[in-house]
Amino acid sequence: MSTAVATALVAWGNAWLTGHVGLDEAVDAVERNAGPQILCGAPAEVTLRRGLGDLRVGGMTALRLALPRPGDPLGLTGPPALNGAAIEAGSAVDAVLDDRAIGLVPAEDRRGSSYVGVRWTAHDASPGPPDVPSLADADRQLTLAMRDATEALLTVDDFAGVPPEIADALVDLRDPDRGDHPLAPGYPPRAHRVAALAGRLSLVVDLARRMDDRGLGADQMRRRAEALRLLDGAVRRALVAACNSAFDTVP
Repeated sequence: MSTAVATALVAWGNAWLTGHVGLDEAVDAVERNAGPQILCGAPAEVTLRRGLGDLRVGGMTALRLALPRPGDPLGLTGPPALNGAAIEAGSAVDAVLDDRAIGLVPAEDRRGSSYVGVRWTAHDASPGPPDVPSLADADRQLTLAMRDATEALLTVDDFAGVPPEIADALVDLRDPDRGDHPLAPGYPPRAHRVAALAGRLSLVVDLARRMDDRGLGADQMRRRAEALRLLDGAVRRALVAACNSAFDTVP
């Protein structure tokens, strides 16, 4: 949930900031799958729609995605309080203003027996640009990681009995028209393609991590785990690069 909701906020928020959609359309798209959302920070708790509007009035020019993991602070710029909260959540969104940045960290928001939404907690963020790959570099890394992971997961001698849902998901990767497109209007065509491929590969990673290890030797398990680790990193870098490319001048 954390990755998907952060990706949606950055994609649709940037589509709004670049004038391709209105604020209402952007917020409706973000809340469609994750439920109602609020922004919690000084001086008060407000709806996501009101919070984004206030940030725009305050000089917000862009939203940036971070998908960190322990030991890999992808997309983060500090300070430590924001980094720690974002790594624990698995994602964050930086609102870039003229001379500062605000980090937004998502968490599930449950109230009563039926209300389920998302609460974004605001943190001070360092305004410098994060150390993330360009869209072109992330695209290349994703292609290489996909090739290596496919070989590791589908080598018959090593993994006889790969679950059919994993095999099907890997076969589906050959069709560029299959799968969801997590970005919003206004993004470069390459960003749409990379984000769609990353989303489908993320499903492969989730399925493969649930594979039964019985019958596998220690070396097979090691190679599979390493392939999935590299693929997961490439998927996260691809999503970050795609979401953060809304203002790129090169398609």
